[in-house]
Amino acid sequence: AHPGVTLRLVLLLSMLTLATGGKLLVVPVDGSHWLSMREVLDSLRQKGHEVVVVAPEVSLYIKPAKTFVMKTYPVPFTQEEMHHIFWRTSQDAFEEGSFLERAFKTYEGVKNASAMFLSTCTHLVNNKELVRYLEESKFDAVFTDPILPCGQILAEHLSIPSVFFLQQIPCGLEFEATQCPNPPSYVPRVFTDLSDRMNFLQRVKNMIFEIPNYFLCDFVFQPYAKLASEFLQRDVTVTDLLRQASIWLVKLDFVLHYPRPLMPNMIMISGVNCAYKKLTQ
Repeated sequence: AHPGVTLRLVLLLSMLTLATGGKLLVVPVDGSHWLSMREVLDSLRQKGHEVVVVAPEVSLYIKPAKTFVMKTYPVPFTQEEMHHIFWRTSQDAFEEGSFLERAFKTYEGVKNASAMFLSTCTHLVNNKELVRYLEESKFDAVFTDPILPCGQILAEHLSIPSVFFLQQIPCGLEFEATQCPNPPSYVPRVFTDLSDRMNFLQRVKNMIFEIPNYFLCDFVFQPYAKLASEFLQRDVTVTDLLRQASIWLVKLDFVLHYPRPLMPNMIMISGVNCAYKKLTQ
């Protein structure tokens, strides 16, 4: 099934132009997000598209390759500092302790990682030489992971359509941006271990788990709204930015996740980020 998923994804992105290959600007997110996106870029290059990846000089997995042009920009942290932030955050997720202790450690980890990612985005949009290159390159579309809205900020600046490649966004921003129904009485929230069939008390629990999302979203995404407003020279929110996406390619399916409403431009492509292994009989 995996080759079929990849084929459908490539066909969707191949529609960016009518005849010849298009010119695609890629603004990825580091880590596992990049690993599945990279395979898609390889397929797009084989289809004749010109792919330009914009990435920071310091990264975990985003490295140059023959299948795309890579443009880098400096950031104010070292490889060691970035590795420590990622390692510390992953370790905290498995440490034992009281709920408050784990909540505080999670908050600190999110705070440090968010500061690093925000700094990366700030140095990208403020790099005048790189932004001038992007303006002069006449891209057909932006391909980005919206868990961080930096790619969409550039899409707005360049006035070109955007294609999102994601699993999910914290706080359910993808539902708000697409005006997709997301009722807590039906759609289970992350970490609740609930199904799409809940009794009254389970629905109450589901709604309680939704409350911290409002604070988390404001903490993580509000700085991006400020950065985007300054760069685009008009007041925008992160939801405003995400609302402009043309296509949402969602790495989920209804086998591993419970059914939920979708909008017409939200397309399930689960399996594209799975390992290709030959199973024994």
